[in-house]
Amino acid sequence: MPLSEPHQPRRTLLLIGASRGLGHAMAAEFLKHGWNVIGTVRGESRTLLHDLADEHRGRVEIETLDICDPDQLAALHHRLSGRVFDMLFVNAGTANRDPNQTIGEVSTDEFVHLMVTNALSPMRVIERLEPCVAATGLIGVMSSGQGSIANNESGQRELYRGTKAALNMFMRSFAARQAGTARAMVVMAPGWVRTALGGPDAKLSIEESIPSLVNVLLAKQETPGLQYLDYLGRTVPW
Repeated sequence: MPLSEPHQPRRTLLLIGASRGLGHAMAAEFLKHGWNVIGTVRGESRTLLHDLADEHRGRVEIETLDICDPDQLAALHHRLSGRVFDMLFVNAGTANRDPNQTIGEVSTDEFVHLMVTNALSPMRVIERLEPCVAATGLIGVMSSGQGSIANNESGQRELYRGTKAALNMFMRSFAARQAGTARAMVVMAPGWVRTALGGPDAKLSIEESIPSLVNVLLAKQETPGLQYLDYLGRTVPW
């Protein structure tokens, strides 16, 4: 059942990274809840988001953005200038070629690439586009349960874990600068999901993760301040 009341203006989600996988599924789920979606894709090729736009004429807009390209981010900010969104969510992430490498085995180039993609670039997007979010809106980012320092008792996937832990820390710093505002902020752990990133052995399907995750985001709108939550709404220890 859509959450938007009849005759009420539709709420709008600005979703960074919506071409496939978790991002595309989030866009589809928000549409079911009666929201409009502006989603970004990285290139000019047709994506699943374009199919959604065809199915929901007038409710899906597509923008181009490589979050690691500051010039593209500046151009997107210029195009969106003057618009106000109810929610900004940054869905971005990558993994190194061999996730079993210890941190001592990772090359410097790969370390920099993952840290820029998973931690620095999402925060640059948030810092740049934050003025476009309503004063009572929500700002969120896709993290991972593997970003929890307290829960890391098994090691493994060391570089990926480190980048997500860095992202969590940067969000805490951002939230500290936003203290006293009515905005809700969240770092989300979607669970281990069968996607191109999660791999075929992951425990959850997209259908088991994303509808619940979206419900958590919709409920979180009513709670100002930053939380680290999983797809079932449970608090994840930092």
